[in-house]
Amino acid sequence: MRKQLLFVTAQNEDFAEGFSYAIDLARAMKEDITVLFVQKKNLMERFEDMMTAITFAEAGEHETAREILAEGDIKKDNESDKKLRHLVKRCSEADINVDSHTVSMDAISAVKDFLKRKNGIDMVLLSPSITANGNVTAKELNRLVRTASKPIVTMAKHSYAA
Repeated sequence: MRKQLLFVTAQNEDFAEGFSYAIDLARAMKEDITVLFVQKKNLMERFEDMMTAITFAEAGEHETAREILAEGDIKKDNESDKKLRHLVKRCSEADINVDSHTVSMDAISAVKDFLKRKNGIDMVLLSPSITANGNVTAKELNRLVRTASKPIVTMAKHSYAA
């Protein structure tokens, strides 16, 4: 069994961001990739869907309310599946095996938990969707680096000058 690069990304955002680097690194190190999707719950979206569903339910339109609640989840799942199939195809073309796991917790806890359960991980790559916008504080990142016993690589979004 080949060693694995653990690519950690947020499922709700553009999780392909940084994946090209992960593929290039895996190819250079002759390793496979495990993608760890961290589900970040968008509270505002869920709240809006709930309020709309409540309005329909109060008006006696219970079936419409159920559809509204289910529609948002199905749409997001279909988009995520489509993106994941694209990533798997890219890995397949590069002769890299890919495995994926989805967790519903903060990124730092997810990485720590995953590393405890899986011993084939050689390196952890944190995508820009994890490290950007204050999703992970410097204090949390430092604690992860000290306790992970694996190299932690962070990626930042490219900025372009106009």
